[in-house]
Amino acid sequence: MFIRSFLSACRYENSSLSEDQISELVTENLAAVGLKGVEDRLPSELSGGMKKRVALARSIIFDNTRKEIEPEVLLYDEPTAGLDPIASTVVEDLIRSVHIKGEDASGKPGKIASYIVVTHQHSTIRRAVDRLLFLYEGRVVWQGMTGEFTTSTNPIVQQFASGSLDGPIRY
Repeated sequence: MFIRSFLSACRYENSSLSEDQISELVTENLAAVGLKGVEDRLPSELSGGMKKRVALARSIIFDNTRKEIEPEVLLYDEPTAGLDPIASTVVEDLIRSVHIKGEDASGKPGKIASYIVVTHQHSTIRRAVDRLLFLYEGRVVWQGMTGEFTTSTNPIVQQFASGSLDGPIRY
């Protein structure tokens, strides 16, 4: 399946958009994640980082003709894992812009109410989220605003933020 087909498949069902409109959205969203011109390539021809950005582009294709929010919540599971710092910044900024501005990749009004980012990347924490829940051993051990993360007095959070081998987190 070509990248164009992979991205457009999610829009054909339950959408009033024409095939041309869907194709335009696919092109716009791929360009927004830095992948202009890959529509007619196979997934096997893409690097791991490119595949990750294709998945992100697919998740933010909005049908602005619908009145209901779609989706109500979007989960990004390690959206920048394996990406170089520049590609990570592109993805982080895109996540933020879609949700903060409420616009899709082409600048049209977006319809995602909330999002959750699962990450171990400090840059993603700083750039893509406002509020954090820090999990350790399956429990929430700290929660707060992003700006409070690096000044937390929680020893688990301090160790994670500093990357220190000394502390309550053991390997």
